[in-house]
Amino acid sequence: VIDMTLLLLLTCLDKHNGTGHYDYCVLGAGPAGLQMGYFLSKAKRDYIILERSSGPGSFFNKFPRHRKLISINKIHTGRQNREFNLRHDWNSLLSDEPDLLFQRVSSEFYPPADAAPIYLSMFVKELGLRVRYGVDVGRIRGVQSATGRSYVLTDQHTSDYTCSVLLVATGLWVPQTVDFVGSDLVEGYESISTNPDDYKDQAVLILGKGNSAFETAQSILGKASRVHMLSSSPVRLAWQTHYVGDLRALNNELLDTYQLKSLDGLVEARLEKIVIALRKEQDKRRSGGKKSERKRKLYLTLNKYKQHQEGKNSSDVTGEELPGYHIDNFPTRKPYDRVIRCLGFRFNFSIFDSSACPPNSENAKGRLPAVTAWYEGKNTPGLFVLGTAAHSRDYRSSAGGFIHGFRYTVRAVHRVLEHRYHNNLWPTTKLLLTQLQSWILKRVGEASGPYQMFEVLGDVILLRGSHCEYLEEFPVQALPHFSSLSGHEVSSHGLLVLVMQYGKKKLDYLGRNRAETDWTKAWKSNFLHPVLYYYNRLPTEEEMKLRPHGWPLPRPKALHHMIEDFLTEWDGPISHVQPLRRFLEHCVQTDLRTFYAESCFRSSLTHIKPPLFCQQGYLKQQGVADGSELSRHIRTTGLIPTEHRAGTSRDDPAFPNYLAQAGASMSSGLKLDF
Repeated sequence: VIDMTLLLLLTCLDKHNGTGHYDYCVLGAGPAGLQMGYFLSKAKRDYIILERSSGPGSFFNKFPRHRKLISINKIHTGRQNREFNLRHDWNSLLSDEPDLLFQRVSSEFYPPADAAPIYLSMFVKELGLRVRYGVDVGRIRGVQSATGRSYVLTDQHTSDYTCSVLLVATGLWVPQTVDFVGSDLVEGYESISTNPDDYKDQAVLILGKGNSAFETAQSILGKASRVHMLSSSPVRLAWQTHYVGDLRALNNELLDTYQLKSLDGLVEARLEKIVIALRKEQDKRRSGGKKSERKRKLYLTLNKYKQHQEGKNSSDVTGEELPGYHIDNFPTRKPYDRVIRCLGFRFNFSIFDSSACPPNSENAKGRLPAVTAWYEGKNTPGLFVLGTAAHSRDYRSSAGGFIHGFRYTVRAVHRVLEHRYHNNLWPTTKLLLTQLQSWILKRVGEASGPYQMFEVLGDVILLRGSHCEYLEEFPVQALPHFSSLSGHEVSSHGLLVLVMQYGKKKLDYLGRNRAETDWTKAWKSNFLHPVLYYYNRLPTEEEMKLRPHGWPLPRPKALHHMIEDFLTEWDGPISHVQPLRRFLEHCVQTDLRTFYAESCFRSSLTHIKPPLFCQQGYLKQQGVADGSELSRHIRTTGLIPTEHRAGTSRDDPAFPNYLAQAGASMSSGLKLDF
């Protein structure tokens, strides 16, 4: 008895100290880790969040270096709809608390970076998330046993944390480097001075043309003598690519000084082919009749001009080895006082044992781990990657690398976990077929998940004859595995998939003909707009791989684009609603028009099968609308008792009145009679 008591006591102490076994281990208390912690806590799961720093969101304590976030914090939208407002709030995490929003810590449109840890700390405290700080995991290994696979995390004190499911949310924080001759002479973005005065009258070369590079350039434009930027590719502007990770307008002032002839500029060259050489030059100015001390100067040259290849990183180069000797108008022939590397960050693969390490992704230059369409590491079952680190699925195409995108992919991963490990089906909304159009209009008008994760997360509509099941924000690239991930089967009636898409045509996004306004040419829409795909069965893995270039899904049986809208309000009766209804009617082979009660009454007397709207409304004892001439005639003839009034009875109780709660209209906007 004493031995058993001691064992139980040690087990409790072990659990209290953070070691022991958990169903779920979340590695990292950044935005993605805390978002998953919220969903696990809400579901009452056994979990722990491990964080090496002393507080959440430690990345933001240092980065971005110049302390201005580029994520939009738009508080005033003119709307009170919480879901709609999240379309324009790029910093808040998802929760059931209506006021647990980023605007409580900052009202600035582009907030200061210091506000992020404050908000995340508030998120942890008010939701009571289980976070253990000061746990620096240095090794992760996978263990296979008779009971299944588990993961063991070892921290700096050699304490082990074992979990059945590992959720990696460490973000990207290892500086990306490129090996070239002279790379040791380059300063890193992570360690440079952020005091503009330290760059006074200096010539600066910045390697990279992303937001970190332009952020650095912008901070020193008023002090440096000239700023040049070099990378292998031209600048990508976010307003042209629709990718929020590309250069944003608040960082692009150097484009003005470049194009308006003010000493700064952009050049292209492969970093692997450049050489940074150190030379000391005598200053021509004299002090007391003597030349001043030699000043350190850095020259940019190319590998092909280097004569003594064995002298790698040599600080001694001859004039013949400089590009200006060969091309007298070489753009970067003049020396620089400093060269700064701003190439972004990569995932920390070093902490993973070979038994637990996901492979490098094929895109993003291998900086990210490769994951499945449902964000499980490839070749690492039970290990899921969350947040920025999982951006390989939509790299350079959607918002999965940023808070306003991955808060939704994290929710999708949690729903996958709930089905796989707890047999809970992916949540659905059961609708009458006559309610489907209004529900789609509601979603395209306010839903933030598909809006932010365009072409990645989509709504799946399972058609069941006279009704349907509406499933929100499913990873569309995982459609071939839909049933195993969601727990729902597709019937012989097929399915619809609703996604938001941009047009694929290259055009002048500020030109006169940038937008399409003719609803009959909706498929030519260039800006974000809803697209519906109809399939009579689930697409296969092979069909997904062979889908047309730029398409999020394989070719469907039927396809419908809703014309782009300047206000992003897809509720125009002629341009949006009527074409949508006719497309749905084509897919379900049913008349989905909305009828007045009088028309339903007439059709029920003259037709064997009245329209579906009448079957599911009027003929379920909703009656004839008060005030109509027909209803007054019926009451005067005594066909219906006076106390029986239209609309007093409810629809089938199996179908809750979702649309009334949502404030969505049941009308198609077209006053069509029978």
